[in-house]
Amino acid sequence: MERIKIGILGAAGYTGGELIRVLLNHPQAEIVFANSESNAGNPVSDVHEGLVGETDLKFTDQMPFDQVDVVFFCFGHGKSEAFLKEHTIPANVKIIDLAQDFRIAGTHDYIYGLPETHRDTISKAQHLANPGCFATCIQLAMLPALKAGIISGDIHVNGITGSTGAGQKPGATTHFSWRNDNCSVYKTFTHQHLLEINQTVQELAPGYDGRVLFIPQRGCFARGIFVTAYAKCDKSLEEVQQIYADYYKDAVFTHFVTKSPDLKQVVNTNKAVVYVEKYEDQLLMISCIDNLLKGAVGQAVQNMNIMFGIDETAGLRLKASAF
Repeated sequence: MERIKIGILGAAGYTGGELIRVLLNHPQAEIVFANSESNAGNPVSDVHEGLVGETDLKFTDQMPFDQVDVVFFCFGHGKSEAFLKEHTIPANVKIIDLAQDFRIAGTHDYIYGLPETHRDTISKAQHLANPGCFATCIQLAMLPALKAGIISGDIHVNGITGSTGAGQKPGATTHFSWRNDNCSVYKTFTHQHLLEINQTVQELAPGYDGRVLFIPQRGCFARGIFVTAYAKCDKSLEEVQQIYADYYKDAVFTHFVTKSPDLKQVVNTNKAVVYVEKYEDQLLMISCIDNLLKGAVGQAVQNMNIMFGIDETAGLRLKASAF
């Protein structure tokens, strides 16, 4: 198969840089352009310094859509929809949007790109909305239990995320001197990813009447998301473990384990690790991912592979930072 020709919009941010890093090592990918108006003409490695010695690619303010097969939108939230109102992308060019603009079903034709639930529709998609990082991690913890109908009542979720989840632009809550040795909550019960999480809940379990009560936390580390969730469940641990093992048996990056996981098992990879435990009538569900990979860029490349009918793992066999 010929190489997949790729354009990247918003290439100077965290997700843009991570996407370039992954695609440079993808056996069937070719980056045609990395667009950033503010950095046009500058070497990509001047901004993404971890790429020094790996590429001579330069940022450009041009967008030659007629030369690519797929475009990745690495914009901030709300900018993708605005961009498409002002620019035309040829109908034959696939779009993978990493923002939240098209994740909720509506009048658009974007497919929600969670491979563990939508692989068949992803394979036929022309336009794809990549899931959010917290949404990915939380859903992977709950999907088997929801699908099997074994939990009831409210689902209580706590999730802690690394500072890269806030984007590359410095802010009061991302500055190292504030973030280091610190922890705080934000958007309690109102996080924007609840919209797509609840959409999946209703899709998998239409009669489910419990709430997803989510408390997000800012962690004092750069990468990763660690989620703990619990809800009422009357099944035995052995029954639940079998349900989870069966659900994820064909998932190439989501791994069900029987030992409580550590965040370092997934950081710098496209893996998700999922674990369950029972405490009387409560089911504890744990999952962890790298927010920039399985929570963003890695999942986007995984979706690209599915959309183009190539090996789902292409370019994504990455080493965890376990040591």
